[in-house]
Amino acid sequence: MNYRTLGKTNYNVSDIGFGAWAIGGTAWGPQDDDESIKTLHAAIDAGVTFIDTAQGYGNGHSEELIGKVLKERSEEIKVATKTPPSPGVWPPSPYDSWESRYSEDYLRNNIEERLRKLGVERIDLLQLHSWTRAWNRDPQPFHILQKLKEEGKIAAVGISTPEQDQNSVIDLMRSGLVDTVQVIYNIFEQEPAAELLPVALEENVGIIVRVALEEGALTGKFNHDTKFGTDDFRHNYFRGNRIRRVVDRVENLKKEFTGCGYTLAELALRFALDHPAVSTVIAGMRNVRQVKMNTKVSNLEPLSDSIKIALRKYNWLKTFWHS
Repeated sequence: MNYRTLGKTNYNVSDIGFGAWAIGGTAWGPQDDDESIKTLHAAIDAGVTFIDTAQGYGNGHSEELIGKVLKERSEEIKVATKTPPSPGVWPPSPYDSWESRYSEDYLRNNIEERLRKLGVERIDLLQLHSWTRAWNRDPQPFHILQKLKEEGKIAAVGISTPEQDQNSVIDLMRSGLVDTVQVIYNIFEQEPAAELLPVALEENVGIIVRVALEEGALTGKFNHDTKFGTDDFRHNYFRGNRIRRVVDRVENLKKEFTGCGYTLAELALRFALDHPAVSTVIAGMRNVRQVKMNTKVSNLEPLSDSIKIALRKYNWLKTFWHS
C-alpha cells in the first residue's frame, strides 16, 4: 500500500481508502454484519488506513461496525464521517436557508450522535454531506464546525460535494473553510480536473475521490439486461434507459483498452489516483474479494500519458442522476 498526505490535515492515509456505504446494509442490497467485519479487518490487514462513512449509511450502522472493528485493532486508522442536512429535499434547495438545514443545535446534536456511533471522543474528519451554492455568501455552518474543532469534538472539517454542482465548493476551498473535499471524479466525470482539483492543489485541500467506479459500471460487469433489487439504490440510479447508455460507453472503453495492462476496474481506479491533487480514492468494499481487487491498485504503475490523453474523450456531461 502507498500513502499520501491528506491536504492540510497532515494525515498520512492509504491512497486506496475504504468506502463504507455498502456495509450500512440499507442501500446496496442485503449485507451480513459478520461479512462486513471480516471485510474491514481484511482491508486494514492490506494496509488501508482511511475509512469513509456517514450517518446515512444505514442510519449509523456502518459507523457502529467501524467502531467495533477499530477497538480490536492497534493501527492508526483515520475515519471520516458525514453529517447530512436536517430532513428536507436532497440535494438542498437553493431556497433553503442554512439555518433550516445546518443550525448550530442540529450540528451539535448530530455530531454527538456520530461520536457515540463510532465510539470515539473526537472525530478525525467531519464532512457536511451536501451543500447548496446559495449558502456560499454566508457559510455559517463551517464557522460552527470551527467552534466544534476548537472544543475538541472534531479534528478536521470537510465537505462532500453536491453531485449536481460540484464547483459550488470552490469558494469554500479558497476561503480556507475546509480541510478536505470529497468529490466525484472518474473516467466519465472529468469536470473536476478543470478547476476544482487545481484549486485543491493551490490551497492544500485534501481530495477524497468517490464514485471512481461509477457505481460499479466501470468494473465492466454490467450489461443491457442487468437488474438491481428494489433495496439497491442502483435500481433507481440506473432506471429507464440509463443502464443501456452506461453499458454502451463501457463497451467502447473495453474495446479500446483491452490489452493495455489493466483490467477495466484497475484502469478506472488508477485514472482517479493519478491526478496529483488526489490524496485517496475510497473504493466501496463489502467482501474480502473486493478488498483484494481494490487494494492491489495502489501498487500498479501509473497510467501512461498516452492512456490518460486517450481517456479524455470519455468525459460525459450527463450531470448526476437523482431519483
